[in-house]
Amino acid sequence: MTVRACATFRALVRVFLAVSLLSGPMLPQRQACAADKYPGKPVRIVLPFAAGGVADITARIIAEKLGGKLGGRFYIENQPGAGGIAAARTVTSSAPDGYTLALLTNGTAVSVSLFEKLPYDPLRAFDPISSLGFFDFVFATSADSEFKTLADFVAAAKAKPGTLNVGTINIGSTQNLSAELFKTAAGIDFTIVPYRGTPELLVSTLQGNVALVIDSYSAMKGNLADGKIRALASSGKVRSTVAPEIPTLQESGVANTDVVSWNALFAPAGTPPEIIATLNQALREVLGEADVRQRLLELGIEARASTPEEISARLKSDIDKWRKVIENAGIQKQ
Repeated sequence: MTVRACATFRALVRVFLAVSLLSGPMLPQRQACAADKYPGKPVRIVLPFAAGGVADITARIIAEKLGGKLGGRFYIENQPGAGGIAAARTVTSSAPDGYTLALLTNGTAVSVSLFEKLPYDPLRAFDPISSLGFFDFVFATSADSEFKTLADFVAAAKAKPGTLNVGTINIGSTQNLSAELFKTAAGIDFTIVPYRGTPELLVSTLQGNVALVIDSYSAMKGNLADGKIRALASSGKVRSTVAPEIPTLQESGVANTDVVSWNALFAPAGTPPEIIATLNQALREVLGEADVRQRLLELGIEARASTPEEISARLKSDIDKWRKVIENAGIQKQ
């Protein structure tokens, strides 16, 4: 190699090293910029419910706000079905890239023990993001009922075991299992009558066919406001901000009862932590906005964000709680 050729070679080596030194530190920065662009395309939130219900309306309110907050489009995809299995499988089979999310609820915890075998483990198949809202169930009776308080109902049930009817929606629903838990916690016996849906249940209540009805506040709101139904107790550990005038089961003398349903946002397992963090922070801001809190309150839901760890712990504890209730009630697995 000539002297001139050697000089040229050494110059090329210096240029290569200089470029390498410059590009190396810039790589993480480029990756960070790519992460900052989330969402770079529309994000779908898969719901295990039909359009028009409380969960659907809640999700649409939050999806719209998330889009405005993060500068992208979030949209709802409804996939109703027993136990939310179809919706869950859609999400678990999707890429863990933050562009397909799941709305899970207390019903997810119930499904673990209600079904013979789920095609997924909700504790392993999803990464938690945040809770969206919480709501109690209301124990109520018709306005012309002889029961003025829940204690009146409990006393009557003890006096005549098995003679009183308590109405809920379908077997295995959280409302239905709340009735089973109430029976055990109060040490009383009554007949649980499951109905196909809330409208049929409320008509039967107004007709006096059931002595007590258990359902969400949003389902009874109109009849409560009109004075056709009288609320006796709520199912949470503390009084709900939705209807603070209603005493809790524990205040009414029924100890060891705490039933609060919830909905939350989860992602497929393996979703990048930075995307989980981005969504969690956005949800904290969205659910803290006064107009969002008011709109959800009108639906009977207390808006409340959580850490991923908190909603994961809630899912696990509810799985354990409802497993015991289902086993004690002898409910046949589906």
